[in-house]
Amino acid sequence: MAEHDFTSTKIKKKKKKKKKKKKKEKLAPWMEYKLHITVLILVIIAEIIGVRRFNFTDTVSIVIMPLLYAMIIGLGLYLWKDFKYIGKHESKVAEGLMILFMTPLLAKLAISSGQHLDILTHVGPAIILQEFGNLGTIFLALPVALLLGFKRESIGMTSSICREPNLGVIFDKYGFTSPETRGVLTVFVIGTIIGTIFISLLSSLFTALPFHPYALAMASGIGSASMNAAAVAPLLAIYPQYSSTIQAFSGFSNLISFCFGLYMTIFIGLPLTEKLYYWLEPKIGRTTSATIPEESYENDKIKKVKIDKEIKKLTPKRVGEWIILLLIFSIIVTIGNYVGGHSSKLAITFNGMLILSAIGFVGILCERLLPKNISSIIYVSLIGILLSMPWSPVAHMITYYVEEVNLIAIVTVYLGYVGISIGRDWKQFKKLGYRGIIVTCFVIIGTYLGSTLIAQAVLLLTGSI
Repeated sequence: MAEHDFTSTKIKKKKKKKKKKKKKEKLAPWMEYKLHITVLILVIIAEIIGVRRFNFTDTVSIVIMPLLYAMIIGLGLYLWKDFKYIGKHESKVAEGLMILFMTPLLAKLAISSGQHLDILTHVGPAIILQEFGNLGTIFLALPVALLLGFKRESIGMTSSICREPNLGVIFDKYGFTSPETRGVLTVFVIGTIIGTIFISLLSSLFTALPFHPYALAMASGIGSASMNAAAVAPLLAIYPQYSSTIQAFSGFSNLISFCFGLYMTIFIGLPLTEKLYYWLEPKIGRTTSATIPEESYENDKIKKVKIDKEIKKLTPKRVGEWIILLLIFSIIVTIGNYVGGHSSKLAITFNGMLILSAIGFVGILCERLLPKNISSIIYVSLIGILLSMPWSPVAHMITYYVEEVNLIAIVTVYLGYVGISIGRDWKQFKKLGYRGIIVTCFVIIGTYLGSTLIAQAVLLLTGSI
């Protein structure tokens, strides 16, 4: 009898747990207060730590940004078993917010594009054409990735420099659970950790080659604030007589990479990488995969199709949830922006975030309401550019508010959610090991070398050097 009571009690407890689990899963994403409060706290911590520069020698230094802290802390909280606030459920919710929260970041980049269109026409062909040098990573790193045993992960790894703007492109095209996304996130994580010191050393080494410092300065602007600073530091020490010019060229180049690197990936980088992958993989690809068996990629594709169909269903409830979530995201960014010392004007910053969120929201609606199957990324980019062009009647108002929002502040919050979301795949990431580090180094070399070669050639042809 006692044994029967014990079994009965155990069954009741299991039923209660199942009911609690179902109830938890039914919560709207914006009601997941544990997740959002945790991200807010880790963003505040990351911004308080701030930018840190570590000098190893006079010419070699690394610059660590708050976005790295946010991502690592988010991942660490998930992996910390005693921290009950963040678990598999919160990680899954964070994963589902990636595309939505990427849109304000894309809107910020798009507004920078439209705002500086007139300036870009005056900086010369070299600084614009060197952007095509970023494609060098495909030709240099893709064969290396295939030789090391990567399969479709190599597409995400080598189609771009794998920085913040490129994440959204891969997420949107292939889905968050795809091998391509695992590839781009691997290079992003490894690049964030070792990229600054590696490109600083690379920049120093390139000064020994017959490249003009102007070409090296342009190549330093690869679309990453931390890597840009790390690459420029040795140039300023080695060529102090060109200090102001190096900083100007590097800044413009980084702006172009931030603004147009996204479109380079969408329209050229990814299609080219996929074609080269299908041509090279049968010839030099290994029979084993560096991560998971090839057959499971098909399961990822099937899962992505199901998720995409579910996500693209437009209902009043879902629209309302998007609005509230973007509002929460805007509040966290505004606080992080203030704590990080980027702006003390809280009201203006918050209004700027609302504008960015509104552009992102409209872009998502366009993807679902308009008949053509066009990504929300393109809609968000086009809307942002058109509204911020010098001749736009609302350009002055938009730039007034949006300029108070620091791009890194947005990325820091976004990567806080990313850090939590990738926790569930951490075992998968660990399998990449040294292979991921090797590919990441070749990705950076390919981009830097390609941009330097093109910039040097155009500068010579135009008689600028």
